[in-house]
Order: sequence, then C-alpha cells, then structure tokens
Amino acid sequence: MSSPPDGPQRPGLRKVITTTQLWAIAVGLVISGEYFGWNYGWAVAGTVGFLIATLLVTVLYIAFIFSYTELTAAIPDAGGPFTYAFRAFGPIGGFLAGFATLVDFLMAPPAIAAALGAYTHFLNPAIPILPVAIATYVIFIGINIIGIKESANFSVVVTILSVVELLVFMALIFPFYKTENFLAHNDTFTIGGIFAALPFAIWFYLAIEGVAMVAEEVKDTRKTIPRAYLLSIATLVLLALGTMMLSGGIGDWRQLSQLDYPLPEALAMTMGKQSPWAKIFASLGLFGLIASFHCNTIGYSRQIYALARSGYLPEFLANISVRFQTPHWALIAGGLVGFLALFTGTTDEIIILSALGAVVMYIISMLSLFMLRKKEPALNRPFLAPIYPWAPLVALFLSAVCLVAIIYYNPKLSLIFIGLLLVSLVLFLRIGVQDREVPTAS
Repeated sequence: MSSPPDGPQRPGLRKVITTTQLWAIAVGLVISGEYFGWNYGWAVAGTVGFLIATLLVTVLYIAFIFSYTELTAAIPDAGGPFTYAFRAFGPIGGFLAGFATLVDFLMAPPAIAAALGAYTHFLNPAIPILPVAIATYVIFIGINIIGIKESANFSVVVTILSVVELLVFMALIFPFYKTENFLAHNDTFTIGGIFAALPFAIWFYLAIEGVAMVAEEVKDTRKTIPRAYLLSIATLVLLALGTMMLSGGIGDWRQLSQLDYPLPEALAMTMGKQSPWAKIFASLGLFGLIASFHCNTIGYSRQIYALARSGYLPEFLANISVRFQTPHWALIAGGLVGFLALFTGTTDEIIILSALGAVVMYIISMLSLFMLRKKEPALNRPFLAPIYPWAPLVALFLSAVCLVAIIYYNPKLSLIFIGLLLVSLVLFLRIGVQDREVPTAS
C-alpha cells in the first residue's frame, strides 16, 4: 500500500457519513438526470431508439456499480478512480483517471445550474436563466464550505423530496399514458440513432460513481458503502425507466425533446397549460436539481483535493479549512471552471462532455479492478464483485461501446476533450510527480 509523501501534515476530512446520508448523496448526485437532459436522446433516436439505449446503459451501470463497489469499499479514499488507477498502473494511470473524473464532475454542475435557471424561468419568465445559474454556484459552494456533516444532512432532505416528487409525477401522468403515443413518430428509427443517444441515456445515471470521492468521510466503510451503492442504483433504475417511459406515452413526445424542463411541460400537456400541478411541480422540481448540484459540488471538490494532495494540481488546492474541515479552495476553483462552462456551451454539449469523461473513467476503473486483483491479491476487500470476472467485463465492454459511439457522433467535442487531455498530459510529464506516491486515507 502506498504511503503519503513527506510534507507538512494537513487537517483530515471528518468521518461522519451514515448509510442513509451516503444513499442520499449517491441518488442526489444523479437525480437531476431524471428531471432534464435525457429527453435530448429522443431528439436523436426517438422514443424506441432511446429506450433501447437506456436499457443498454442500465445494464452497464448495474454491472459497473457491482464491480466499482469492490474498489470503493477496499480503498476508501477521496481520490476515488484516481487512487485506484494510481495503485494499479502508476502515475500515468492515475493522471488519466483523474483527468477523466474532473471532466465528468466539473461539467455536470454547469448543466444542472443551467437547468435550474430554466426551471426558474419557466415559473417566472421575468427571471433570466444565467443569473440564477451563477447564484446557484455561489450559494452551494458556501453551503459545502460550512461542513460535510451539514451538507450530508441537507442532501438527505432534498434527495428524499426529489424522489417523492418523481413518484408523484409518475402517478399523475400514468392515467394519460398510451403505448401508441410512445411508439408514434418513430419512422426514422435507426441503429445509428441508438448510439447517438447513448450519452443522454448515461445522463440518467451519470455521477453515481461520485460516492467514491466522499469515502474518506464515511463511517464504517465496509458496511456503509456497499449498502448505499446497491440501494441507490435500485432507486435510480426505477426512477429513470418510470419517468422516461411514462413521459413518452402521454402525447406527442417531440414537444418535450428539446427542453430543459420536460417534466413540468409534460404535466402541462396532460392537465392543461393553466394547471397548478405544472407550476407546483416546477417549484418542487428545483429540489431535484438542487440535490444533484449540491452533491456534484461535493464530488468535484474531493477529486480536486485528492489530486492536489498528490501533487497533480497546485498544492494550495489541498488545503483544508481549519474551522470547517472542508477543502475550501478546491470548492472555489471547481466553481470557477463551472462558471466559465456556463458561457461556452449548450446544455446538450455540456452533458456530452461530462458523459465522455465518465465513460473514460469507467474503462480505467474496470481495468484497475482487474489489475488490482492480480497486483494486490491480499488487499482487504469487504465487498467482492459478483460473478467475477463477468460483471466487470460487461461494464468494460459497454463502456467501450459508449466511448466509441460518443466520439463518432460528436467529433468536435471529442477533439476538445482529447486536446485538453494531451495538453494536460504534456504538462504533467514535464512538471509531474512520477517519483511520488499517492497519499491514501489513514
């Protein structure tokens, strides 16, 4: 096991997170994906093609979480995928995983912030989208600086509200569902459309892996992490499939395929434009977006903190607030990156970039699982991936399929991703930390 490099001792992160709180963080990381973003998949694949894409991605995530839980429970470190890859493949592996994870978690919050602005604008057209998005960053960076225990308690409240709201939404539109509506307007169905829709299907589950970034702050990691992961993936599969299928059968689904607020509009379609349910849902729907924004803020800050602690990013980003024991500079730095992203791309483009970073990280993580089984056979593994090696192989194969599809259908965004990766790699090789060992949680 690697040991921390020599240097001044910093305050550590607090171990306060329970199973309920970790479930709330895991579901909260993802749940905004049920509120918006996925519907762009209808625009490229129709409802039938997107359903197939979603089922493929659901299999991917179930296999991935069963496998990834082994890594998270065995190595509860704030670096998450970065730490696993470093231990498996050394500094270059750690760099690649760290870069991909940062893209994953730094790109998700601006998309969510933009959707928060869109939902607010739906409620009151006089309120512009961008100021709401910027205010979201300021408020939730502040909340996360105050402390992880307070943040985790907040996550429980908003996540439960978000889950209940989605269940109410499904109950309200269920009487209006017709299979013929779901199957209509799919004349242009193609295999290519299925592959083009994969990043939007990934958005249903993207960021659940962020639980790994708070693993250092979990009580009783051996029991808490597996329980929270398995409960959260079950919750998300139910919500994703229910929300998508019922929404597609209430009328002309094409009216929802280009909006950042599809669920309130779905209620308006079924109950009328003046229905109070649409306004109430949009108001309460902010909780789902808030939950994800809040939890993704936790995730990106811990990844930046872990990379800086290991010398991969400027050292000051690893500083911990003495008063609150939170990585305050990492929170602020990641917020600045997200703030810039708000001005540089549309919601669907930001989602695609985030999904691209995610699938690269999934591939590296599964390869790390196989390598660590060989390299560290004596590592204490409180949870073992079931039906090994088939579960991680399925996750690895489907992740590779998603990666090829995203690159093929989004060459411009893929070139941006690859260009940033190469520039960062060159800088890393010139001024990197190949001679240092990754710090791990004590």
